[in-house]
Amino acid sequence: MNFLEKLAIRLSLTKAEIYMVSILLGFLMLGVIMKNINSLENADLLVKKVENARYRDAEVDSLIQLATLEQTTLKEDVSKEVAAEEKVKAVEKKSKPPSSGKKVFAGTISFNKASNLQLQKIQGIGPVMAQRLITFRTEKGGKVEQFQDFLEVKGISNKKLEVLKQHFTLE
Repeated sequence: MNFLEKLAIRLSLTKAEIYMVSILLGFLMLGVIMKNINSLENADLLVKKVENARYRDAEVDSLIQLATLEQTTLKEDVSKEVAAEEKVKAVEKKSKPPSSGKKVFAGTISFNKASNLQLQKIQGIGPVMAQRLITFRTEKGGKVEQFQDFLEVKGISNKKLEVLKQHFTLE
């Protein structure tokens, strides 16, 4: 008795059934091998995608360089504006006759549009108070509607409020 006959007796199968089971197992093994080959091809495609992504990183680097360039340009513009304001201050100081140190401003300013330098022209408002007023205006949404609101600003009393009423318009 050969191996196939012994196996047929043990499994209670005929030779034809054993051949069919063997063929089916062969096809199963062939399917597993084909699946592994496909997964290797997919892995190769993924590797190619990663390599392409590396090349895209160069594009990102160039965008970062552009943003940095724009930021330096912006800094230069701001420094030019600051220099222009300082130049205006210097011209104003030279053109003013020597006084007793007190500011004399007789006009009115629209508070909701005034810059830091314009606020400092008013008597009793220095750089710190001007910055506080601008911060206060920003917190109010860029527009102050009543003079009584100024009493919320640190350093403004009723007396200083009267001075501000003379020089500010709330349009």
